[in-house]
Amino acid sequence: MESENININLKSTNTPLEAEPLMIHDDDGDEVEEVEGGSSSQRKRRRTSNVWSVFQETKEKAPDGKPLAKCKWCGKLQKYDSRYGTGNLKRHVLNCVKRDTKDVGQMIIDAKDKSITVRSSKFDPLKLRELAIAAIVMHNLPLAFVEYKGIRALLSYCLDGRDVGMVSRNTAKSDLLKLHAREKGRVKSLLEDVPGRISLTSDLWTSVVTDGYICLTAHFVDKAWNLQKRVLNFSFMPPPHTGVALSEKVYNLIDDWKIDRKLFSITLDNASSNDTFVDFLKIQLTTRHALLKDGDFFHIRCCAHILNLIMQDGLKEVDEAIIKVRESIKYVKGSQGRKQKFLECMNLVSLDSKRGLRQDVPTRWNSIFLMLQGAIYFRKAFSHLEISDSNYRHCPGKDEWDRIEKLSTFLSDFYDVTCVFSGTKYPTSNLYFSAIYPVRVSLQAQLNGTDEFMKNMAARMFTKFEKYWKDFSIILAIACVLDPRYKLSYVEWVYKKLYGANSDEFNKVRDTLLSLYDEYVKDVGHTSIPLQP
Repeated sequence: MESENININLKSTNTPLEAEPLMIHDDDGDEVEEVEGGSSSQRKRRRTSNVWSVFQETKEKAPDGKPLAKCKWCGKLQKYDSRYGTGNLKRHVLNCVKRDTKDVGQMIIDAKDKSITVRSSKFDPLKLRELAIAAIVMHNLPLAFVEYKGIRALLSYCLDGRDVGMVSRNTAKSDLLKLHAREKGRVKSLLEDVPGRISLTSDLWTSVVTDGYICLTAHFVDKAWNLQKRVLNFSFMPPPHTGVALSEKVYNLIDDWKIDRKLFSITLDNASSNDTFVDFLKIQLTTRHALLKDGDFFHIRCCAHILNLIMQDGLKEVDEAIIKVRESIKYVKGSQGRKQKFLECMNLVSLDSKRGLRQDVPTRWNSIFLMLQGAIYFRKAFSHLEISDSNYRHCPGKDEWDRIEKLSTFLSDFYDVTCVFSGTKYPTSNLYFSAIYPVRVSLQAQLNGTDEFMKNMAARMFTKFEKYWKDFSIILAIACVLDPRYKLSYVEWVYKKLYGANSDEFNKVRDTLLSLYDEYVKDVGHTSIPLQP
């Protein structure tokens, strides 16, 4: 039997799992256990072993007459005898199947110095390596992270001085490559199980050290009808970034993932090299009969990028009123004193100062809209600033403010569409048609208006609109048909508004929809069923 004099590291012996017997304290501070049935409390010798935070005395006896204690974790009865110690109870604490090391009250005995601690006696160095690699990936840490002295000292302290077994940076690199291979295999299995087609998006970046990179992302619906997105590759792309080089690079990536026969489309921006890139890639895939309709719908132009091109053309010639707003914001933000004076003007007209002013950015057209929207809110504050500050000379006049409000209203339609196209948590292809139609109507209304500035701007934008979206992208119109909120009747209504009843444009959409349906029927090997409009 082991002695009861065990070194205890933790003073608290409370456990939340089961209520302890009612303990009362006498004047000397000794713990006594109250025994029911008498007018006074019967005192027992104070227990010093921490195993009694896990066990509870019972009135039951073993066949040999020894008392039994009940484990609060698993409910098992164990023998004990205060004359010979509580070693049997301590051994049960080590091996109890219901032990939970997350609970501070549930302690185990260290095999090294026989003391009770709150850590688990089991340590898996392989699990530590796995968690370290996961931390490197998740937090973009250098591989040398595993060799940091501070990290090793921290882990050693948490493990009570035991050898951490942390690997070197070279081993971490090897583990990282193994992790990548394992995760790549999982994604491959996921792509193999996709019941439908896969759409790709791709883009190029140039780093600060002028290295080129290409990203390839897959979008698909899994067997549970959940929208999924996976970044397949983020690869180094050496020069030249020509259409032929891009086609060869992307084809090799697609072939590596074994998804060439599951592709539906690829969405790209409007860089000139992308047209050549798609043409060569389409030839390679159509020779293997991998695309629907011989790749007629394979190339999808990025709608957000086209919208940006349209707006950049329209805002090339900036109105004098916009220049005054820009200079006004620059003036207010020019010094702390001007900011304070403008804040006083806002308080005079009871405006919320938390909204703030926004300066536009030349490379982002929507920043002009946000700048104008903020300036319109602070219109009265700018007027007060003009009166109180003689150095401020850029305040727009009444007619200019009216023109700014008109321009802001016009740009708001494009801003809303940009936000819709930029969504990441929902499909966007089915929203294209219903979003673009109001934009075209707005452009047509400005072309027929009387404001020369708005008319000239709309004319430049309409030219670019017709270049890319004259036919409204047939495949994206079909995506709108498949949305139960719109269906074919909505597309027919839109084309009727634009081109009249029974227009050739609508008939082309309908015929393409039927032929695409027949193509899918052939693909799955079923008999074609006539499609009702």
